[in-house]
Amino acid sequence: MELLGLGLDQILVIALAAIWAGAINVVVGSGTLVTFPVLVAVGFPPVTATISNAMGLIAGNVTGTLGYRREIAQVRTTLLRLVPASLVGGVVGALLLLTLPEEVFETVAPLLIVVALGFVLGQPRLKRWVADRAARARDEQPAGRPTDPDPRPSAALTALVFGAGVYGGYFVAAQGVLLVGILGVFLAGTMQHANAVKNALVLTVNLTAAASYLLLAFDRIAWPVVLIVAVGSTIGGFAGAWVGRRLSPGVLRGVIVVLGLVALGVMVRDLVVG
Repeated sequence: MELLGLGLDQILVIALAAIWAGAINVVVGSGTLVTFPVLVAVGFPPVTATISNAMGLIAGNVTGTLGYRREIAQVRTTLLRLVPASLVGGVVGALLLLTLPEEVFETVAPLLIVVALGFVLGQPRLKRWVADRAARARDEQPAGRPTDPDPRPSAALTALVFGAGVYGGYFVAAQGVLLVGILGVFLAGTMQHANAVKNALVLTVNLTAAASYLLLAFDRIAWPVVLIVAVGSTIGGFAGAWVGRRLSPGVLRGVIVVLGLVALGVMVRDLVVG
C-alpha cells in the first residue's frame, strides 16, 4: 500500500522521527540528527534528504521563534544587525550544497555528523559555561543600560554568525547548538536572549536555504517528505514541553547520538561499497 508515493511503513517511520525531532528541538536541539538518518535509511539520497528535511522543519522553527517573541522584542536591534549575516551565510551554504557534486556531500556529511554529535555531547558543559557567563554579564550591567543588551554586535560575532549560516545552509544539523555557543560567548545578555536570537537566526537560515532549493533544485525536493516532516515536527514541537518534563535531556541526547551513529554507519558503508 502506498500513499504520497511512499509505502505506509516509510510514512510511519518518517512521521514518528519528525514528531520526535520536533520534541527534541524544543528540549535539546539537533532534531535533524533524528530525521536525517531515518530518511537516509529508508532510501533517500543524502542531498535530497537534507533539502527535504530542512524545508519540512521550517514549521517547527516558526513555532519556536514565536515562542520567544517577547525576548526577540528586547533584542530587536541586535537581531536586525545579525540577520543579514545569517541570510548571506544560508545562501552560500545552500549554493554549496546544490552546486558541488553530490559525491562531495556524501564524503563530507559523515565528518559533519561527527562535528554535530560533538556539539550535542558537549552541550551540557557548553550550556553551563554560557549560562555562567551570561549571569556575570547581567551582574555587571550598568544602571540605565538600554533594553537591548548588545545593540552593536562585534565584527567577530557577525563573522561567526555568517559561518554558522554557511554550515546551516549546507548541512542543517546542530546549527542551533552551534549558534547558542557563539551567542553565549559574544552576545551580552541572558541565556534567554541567546535562545531567542538563535531561534530567529535558524529560521532565517532555513527560510533562505528553502528559497534557494525552490529556485535551483525544485526537482530534487521530496515533497511528501516535506509534508510529513512539517506536520510531524509541528506536533512534536507542541509536545516537546510535555516530553521535556518527563524525560531527562540526557535520555533525549542519547537518542540523538544513537541515530546519528546509525546515519554515520550507513553513509560510511555506502562510501566503502560505492
